[in-house]
Amino acid sequence: MAKINARITKELYKIEIKSPSGNMIIADEPIDIGGKNLGFAPKELLASALAACTAATLRMYADHKKWDLQEVKLEITLEQNETKTKTEIVRKLEFIGDLSAEQKTRLMGVANACPVHKILTNPIEIINQ
Repeated sequence: MAKINARITKELYKIEIKSPSGNMIIADEPIDIGGKNLGFAPKELLASALAACTAATLRMYADHKKWDLQEVKLEITLEQNETKTKTEIVRKLEFIGDLSAEQKTRLMGVANACPVHKILTNPIEIINQ
């Protein structure tokens, strides 16, 4: 289970986000909508979660297989349609290292096995308490 605490005070729109382990990040909105751009915007954080989880999953898998994966470059794009009834997440992956075509194909499949990918591709229910 992931548990996060967040708080916002009177400072527009700076949000302090803390984890139980003591890590802290700042989220904010861009200047053009009233924020100060002090940190990632909320949608950027969502895209970042997928990027981080994908990268870590690929690193673990390649290390376990002892493959020569030197670097993974990811680009995540998150867009909603005009009516906000559909969200598209585009994930571009680049594998750097001495890897065969078969290994690269397998890594693309492994990317879909990261926990955040599974969360985002299954039904989600938000329960307010």
